[in-house]
Amino acid sequence: MLEKLRSLVRDIPDYPSEGITFRDITPLLCDPAGLSLAVEMMVNPFRTMDIDIVVGAESRGFIFGTALARALNAGFVPIRKKGKLPGDTISQDYELEYGHDTLEIHRDAIKSGQNVLMVDDLIATGGTLEAGVKLIKQLGGNLVGISVLIELEGLDGARLVAPHPVHAVLRY
Repeated sequence: MLEKLRSLVRDIPDYPSEGITFRDITPLLCDPAGLSLAVEMMVNPFRTMDIDIVVGAESRGFIFGTALARALNAGFVPIRKKGKLPGDTISQDYELEYGHDTLEIHRDAIKSGQNVLMVDDLIATGGTLEAGVKLIKQLGGNLVGISVLIELEGLDGARLVAPHPVHAVLRY
């Protein structure tokens, strides 16, 4: 099963800058069986947990986050780049593998004490997920786990979100 998924992830060298290998999940997203398998493998460790909200970071976190929310009968909350959400938001700056940015979430998106699962397509340096964790905690959410399709182990991003364990389907 893992080899099927791995075969659907395309390596693009030197993108977005020299020395970085981009893991393109577009072929996986285009393959119905591959997409279904990826979602199942991302959600399975969390099926027995009482999860109220799944949070997904822009933009590929939306793809998997909504699918996991549906599978868990939970709500979905988007975390977006600065200036993309209307209304009252809170923000968190972060560093990523090839630059820096700011994420925002609606101030009323998570109620204090709600159980939250954070989802993204990939963890590299961990900056995006770290910012998401901080936003969830600022709103009083109880982060029960993090699920990603891909972990780039050599970049050690999971250390930034410790002690929260990262469930990764594929590791490179």
